[in-house]
Amino acid sequence: MILEKIKNFLGMKKRGDRKEIVINIEPLEQRVAMLEGGVLEEFSIERDSDRSISGNIYKGKIHNVEPALKALFVDIGVDKNAFLHYWDAMPAALDAGVERIERGGKAARSKKISYHDIPKLYPSGSDIIVQVSKGPIGTKGARITTNISLAGRYMVLMPFTDQFGISRKIEDSKERQRLRKILFELDVPDGMGVILRTAGEGMKARFFVRDLAILVERWQKISQDLEQAKAPALLLEEPDIVERTVRDFLTDDIDRIVVDHLETAEHIKKLVGAISKRSEKKVVLHQEPVPVFEKYQVNKQVENAFRRLVWLRSGAYLVIDETEALVAIDVNTGRNKGGNDTENTILNTNLEAADEVARQLRLRNIGGLIIVDFIDMKARKDQNEVVRRFKEHLKRDKAKTHVLPISPLGIMEMTRQRVQESISRSLYMECPACKGRGMVKTPETMSVEIQREISRVLGKYQDTHDLKIILHPKVLDRLRTEDEALLVDLERKFASKLVFKSDHNYHFEEYKITHAETGDELK
Repeated sequence: MILEKIKNFLGMKKRGDRKEIVINIEPLEQRVAMLEGGVLEEFSIERDSDRSISGNIYKGKIHNVEPALKALFVDIGVDKNAFLHYWDAMPAALDAGVERIERGGKAARSKKISYHDIPKLYPSGSDIIVQVSKGPIGTKGARITTNISLAGRYMVLMPFTDQFGISRKIEDSKERQRLRKILFELDVPDGMGVILRTAGEGMKARFFVRDLAILVERWQKISQDLEQAKAPALLLEEPDIVERTVRDFLTDDIDRIVVDHLETAEHIKKLVGAISKRSEKKVVLHQEPVPVFEKYQVNKQVENAFRRLVWLRSGAYLVIDETEALVAIDVNTGRNKGGNDTENTILNTNLEAADEVARQLRLRNIGGLIIVDFIDMKARKDQNEVVRRFKEHLKRDKAKTHVLPISPLGIMEMTRQRVQESISRSLYMECPACKGRGMVKTPETMSVEIQREISRVLGKYQDTHDLKIILHPKVLDRLRTEDEALLVDLERKFASKLVFKSDHNYHFEEYKITHAETGDELK
């Protein structure tokens, strides 16, 4: 045990036990992967062309008030006006994932505001300070809130509320008591509130003091800019993907940060050094000829993770489909047939699927309404065990989630906070060939359609007797091998001659009917 602790302290963990952050910096995009024992657990990508505005703070101007929608539309200087619901314009209570800590006589009681007051407080044309809670998704504009928060390494500062809180993910009662004491000793400005983050677990008081000083200074700078800036104006831009990674993921259990860009590596060392000088040694510059994502086998894992079909170790698999309204995840036994104990096999398969579904939600950054169709389990205790296991793995998810029990139909419904587009929708576009269906028509279907179209054209252009049909080679094979007699009947019926030509450049569902002599397309 002592030897193991010494090895861990010296960074001599086995590769299979290591937690590593791998960063790839390229001109068009930056990628960050978190590996645990070489397995991809977190993945983020950011491009300058579509950098998320989530978390940004703006001085906006109320464009219009819509009482029927109970919403305000605010110009924040981006393409579409942002959406501010009345409820988001009111002082918010602490999130369910945070335990509220009573401040005693120190808290300043602010006047309560109801949603009826919002149109009077924020009339059209007035200025307002807002923060983006959800970036633009599809055709929808950004969603914003007046409940401003500044995230630091160990705490979150809330300039417009006087509430104190501690993350519920810190479960040890003695640690929570220690943090309460630190919380009350902090010199928090009147009228402001703070939340101690999960990363603060086990940290000394001086780290919180330093974090608070940085956040208060940042807010003072925003306040100064607020007075001088003319709306719409950006007051604070959320840090880039590298800084967010250091802020949110660099905990004591991270063994190394490997980055393939010299300037970025030096920048990370400065960021890390401000937190812990000893941790600067964890930052390693990758200088080998083999790309960093290739060496750590990240590319292959990312490719596998974003497939529609995801295999599990047992031989079972998941099918993940993203639609406009929701994300559907289906669990299938696949090659995992199990033994004589069918119920136990189904339970173990669903438990494995629960682990992987939680991982896939993080990797793909899937948000919104999600349904998971587990393999049917008869025993309620088995269903509860699967949900318990799933919730346990969701604890590491930084997005807010809400999970319902498995329904009588074997379906588990849940929601996951959607802050921006899922990674798959950012990386992929709709296939121009199948238009997003993921399927193409069969050769038989194409044969039926082409024969029907030939009959229509010959009936329409009765003075035209010779046609030339250009189509995909495989569709032509079907016509020649199985439907040749039907084509001969068409020629007899219309007293015409049909000439077919294959073209590999044509899509499977694409074809063109032309006049055999002039080459004019007939429609």
